[in-house]
Amino acid sequence: MKTLTLPELAQGEIYAGIILNSDGAPSHHLILLAGDNDDANWADQTEWAKSIGGELPTRAEQSLLVANCKQHFQKNWYWSVETVSSEPGWAWCQYFDLGIQNHGRTSDELRARAVRRLPI
Repeated sequence: MKTLTLPELAQGEIYAGIILNSDGAPSHHLILLAGDNDDANWADQTEWAKSIGGELPTRAEQSLLVANCKQHFQKNWYWSVETVSSEPGWAWCQYFDLGIQNHGRTSDELRARAVRRLPI
């Protein structure tokens, strides 16, 4: 078995855990970047995340963030990077109080947190 070493973190970053591939093997470390962005539409939040060197998290990553880092989020809805393939103009989001996921119009204004990924 491969030995996993934890990545170094920049000031304000939080180690969230490991995301697994579909076969159950470790895929990447997930790092929550510092800062929480106020309400904005999905496109603006995507650009904000890029501007600080990250990306919005995937739905799976948001589930890990609820499990391991919930205290670092407001009890509010946060955008995911994933759009709804069957519904143009919609994207997935996570409610960090109850841990539920849903989708909203990309024009809706929700909060955002950015992550970075380190391959294993």
